[in-house]
Amino acid sequence: MNIHSLVQFLAISHEAETASELVGELESLLNIHAFRYYGIWFHDKVFADTTDFMLTGRWPAGWRKHYAARKYASIDPLRRMLAVTQRPFRWKDAIAAYQDDPQQKKALRLLRDAAKNGLYDGYVFPIYGRTGLIGTMTIAGEPIDLSPVEICLFEAVARKSLWRLLELRGAAAELEKRTALEADLTQRQLEVLRLLCDGMTSNEIAKALEISNHTVDWYINVIQEKFNARNRQHVIAMAFRAGIVT
Repeated sequence: MNIHSLVQFLAISHEAETASELVGELESLLNIHAFRYYGIWFHDKVFADTTDFMLTGRWPAGWRKHYAARKYASIDPLRRMLAVTQRPFRWKDAIAAYQDDPQQKKALRLLRDAAKNGLYDGYVFPIYGRTGLIGTMTIAGEPIDLSPVEICLFEAVARKSLWRLLELRGAAAELEKRTALEADLTQRQLEVLRLLCDGMTSNEIAKALEISNHTVDWYINVIQEKFNARNRQHVIAMAFRAGIVT
């Protein structure tokens, strides 16, 4: 185990003054652990054109274009695993979980293509915020066995790297501001908001939650004030932009 290098990265990453400096430190860390390829993605639910935006990465030449051209995203076991787990996982474990899937043949083709490009195995580290999945870090290359302690530390490295990259690009404060909207709502207010965003009227929300129309309207008015929104439509738009509802 090479735990020292992981701990050292966590200790010095905040000292990086530029994104390129931080990426250099991260790539040095991955080289120590013999991971040749990696990627850090930011899953922004606010603007569709930045969804699944790769903040930094190093992949085999032409691999990402090939992946997109073959439309592998729809059958990729790694992407599907992300939808059902919040913990780090190894590529081979995600593949085993879908071995009896109807899309197995396409998935096997994906694996063969990946192996031809030097992507034999790896690990995925989901990164969660207040509104759910906000990013992932993937490390890959030759099959490498990480200990539970190393996996735990790599998970911390993934989270630290994502947030530090966002800070250095001036995007962290805006993300924290948006996610703070949800933190300011009570559980009942969140329930009302999500039903409102589903297109329900006050009467329908009242029946669903077994409360009065007057109480529903009161909740919506409170939410509107907290969001500093102009009307219900503005509340709905802000909720989607903040990732509170999807």
